[in-house]
Amino acid sequence: MTAPAPAWIDRYPHDRALRRRAEVGFWAVVLTVQVAFNSIVTWIDLRGAHRVVAAWEPLWWEVSSTLVVAALIPTVVAFERRFVLRRGTLQRHLPWHVLASAVYCTVHLAGMWALRHAGYAAMGQSYQPGGWWEQWGYEYLKDVRSYTLTVAALVGYRYLLLRLQGEARVLDAPEPPAHTATPAALQPATAATPTPSPPLQRPERFLVRKLRSEFLIAASDIAWLQAEANYVGLHVNGHDYLLRSTLTDFLTQLDPAQFVRVHRSHAVNLNAIAEIEPLDSGDARLRMKDGSTVPCSRRYRSALVQ
Repeated sequence: MTAPAPAWIDRYPHDRALRRRAEVGFWAVVLTVQVAFNSIVTWIDLRGAHRVVAAWEPLWWEVSSTLVVAALIPTVVAFERRFVLRRGTLQRHLPWHVLASAVYCTVHLAGMWALRHAGYAAMGQSYQPGGWWEQWGYEYLKDVRSYTLTVAALVGYRYLLLRLQGEARVLDAPEPPAHTATPAALQPATAATPTPSPPLQRPERFLVRKLRSEFLIAASDIAWLQAEANYVGLHVNGHDYLLRSTLTDFLTQLDPAQFVRVHRSHAVNLNAIAEIEPLDSGDARLRMKDGSTVPCSRRYRSALVQ
């Protein structure tokens, strides 16, 4: 008897294709609704002002604006990943987002005007916008809200994804036992010998919080790791858990005899490799025992074989 397929809510954090479809679909619905509502509001305002324009003009104004916003969303996503807004980074990263909102408005206005000029030319007419700075100030009041709502949606989505996927953290290392100091008068008069440094404490287990549950995973169970913006993805028994760190910093905490970097954004547990498949480019593809594959660049391939 085969086990039932996991529900989509359980697959969602780990299925990149499903996540990508949902994310693209979300923004497509939001922007489509925005075009529809803004066009209707613009038509109502024009009628109230007794201004006569062709029926297609207000629609093209909103479509041109929304097309540029849609093109800017991937850039905003990448920028927000680079300058993450959370409690510890808010003071340092918020000024960068204020500057980014001004750049966002400038690009939005320039792209919007270019599309409108093209649309009017196709209809045999000319587009006559107002002055640049007057329009920039007017658009910025709207764009700063649009930029803020987009970033807020990204922050909220990341928080929800962490709750669904599970966020890992290193368990606090046990404190060393306290030793009673021996008075100097009672110490033997011998030559001073350097005190050996204590061995490096490597984490053996990680605590994972997922929704309302907590559980432990062993470091030896991590099959491979992947850098994901400001997090490291820990791939354990077919599941992905995020740990807030960079891949470089996190690898210094793991046993170098067991965990090896094989790519700029990937590292593997040597015990979890099933096969190394050379590629014509000089790179390699690592087939893991759990059935997944990990890229191995030529820069790290020789070190991996050794």
